[in-house]
Amino acid sequence: MSPLLEQPFTAWVGIDWADTKHDICVQAAGDTRRESGCIAHQVAAIDEWANTLHRRFGGPIAVGLELAKGPIVAALQKYDFLVLFPINPATLARYREAFQPSGAKNDPGDAELALDLLLHHPERFGPLRPQSVPMRTLVSLVERRRQLVGDQNRLTNRLCDMLKQYYPQALEWFDDRGTVLFCDFLERWPTLRSVRQSRTAVLERFFHAHHCRSASRISARIESIRSAAALTDDPAIIGPCRLHVLALVAQLRAVLAAIVQFDLEIAAVAHTLPDYALFEDLPGAGACLAPRLLAAFGEQRERFRSADELQKYAGIAPVTERSGKKSWVHWRLQCPKFLRQTFVEWAAQTITRSFWAGAYYRQQRAKGSSHHIAVRALAFKWIRILYRCWQTRTPYNETVYLNALAKRGSPLLGKQGDSVKMGSCSPI
Repeated sequence: MSPLLEQPFTAWVGIDWADTKHDICVQAAGDTRRESGCIAHQVAAIDEWANTLHRRFGGPIAVGLELAKGPIVAALQKYDFLVLFPINPATLARYREAFQPSGAKNDPGDAELALDLLLHHPERFGPLRPQSVPMRTLVSLVERRRQLVGDQNRLTNRLCDMLKQYYPQALEWFDDRGTVLFCDFLERWPTLRSVRQSRTAVLERFFHAHHCRSASRISARIESIRSAAALTDDPAIIGPCRLHVLALVAQLRAVLAAIVQFDLEIAAVAHTLPDYALFEDLPGAGACLAPRLLAAFGEQRERFRSADELQKYAGIAPVTERSGKKSWVHWRLQCPKFLRQTFVEWAAQTITRSFWAGAYYRQQRAKGSSHHIAVRALAFKWIRILYRCWQTRTPYNETVYLNALAKRGSPLLGKQGDSVKMGSCSPI
């Protein structure tokens, strides 16, 4: 049963949040009258409003608002007499359209609709229950680190595009461009002319200092540098592009340093959490994806009653729509995008690191599925496995799972099934 039905509240509040102010609608328990108001997004104003509410109604007070995290949520979580109930923005928007098909919208009206949803559909909403400080820290760290990785990719793409304008050879000499090596090279030799003027010994020392030990590869790079022909000699192109490349290199270097710092913080926090042991040795997880998987599951095991709920919440489970004689399946549009990204990115890593995962992926591709569809289908299966491991606090064991597949006669094992039954680990 929903806590909204179990717990008696002294008052009900709907909030429509904004950047500079928040519209509110309040209704006392046992009363039908509603009061509307507005508070500024200032610490003092929020504190005064919350304390006034407490002096007037006592507690607990139910508060409905259309987000689960953000400045206003952080501000209201300080008050133990307020119980926050997140409302999906899409739910509130559809509820508004049901009564205002014209599309009319205003902030005070949305605050009243949030209050309506709490009062008339209490079984649909659960209270916001924050996880422990270390877990919430980890969740924030991995999300922000992934944003920095996105910045790294964008800067690298822009850098490559700029080099193609006047200095394309640099892209041929380095396969991995989002590295300190690439940044140092371009910062020292931002034009073809500058690198061609460098002595061979200087170039060799540079590559050795950056842990490039392959003599043949270094020799091939230097030979390519000596024989390279300029794309253009026009100073009007080279000058501005050179400055732009140096600016992008400085930004990329700062992002790379920040990612390293985030990795250190994530490792320090993740190892303090007892459930980390369930994820750190998963196939393909590693130091980057293991903390993200831990953050995806969290520590509140009652949050998801089944693997099916997690699959739907993460956006991995497909959606089926039926109308008349038509039926079609598509992927879930409304979901936490970072959570779905975590499962999909990790599932892709397991293709070459887990025997059954690779076999399942190839099976899906043979059926005509695209790479992305096949990876999402693999993520769907992995969630069911990890959910059971998470609930029982049992680390995943590939051999145990392969034996279970062999007992069921799974076609994924093929001719390897007999060896698995005998306890062989050769398929792993």
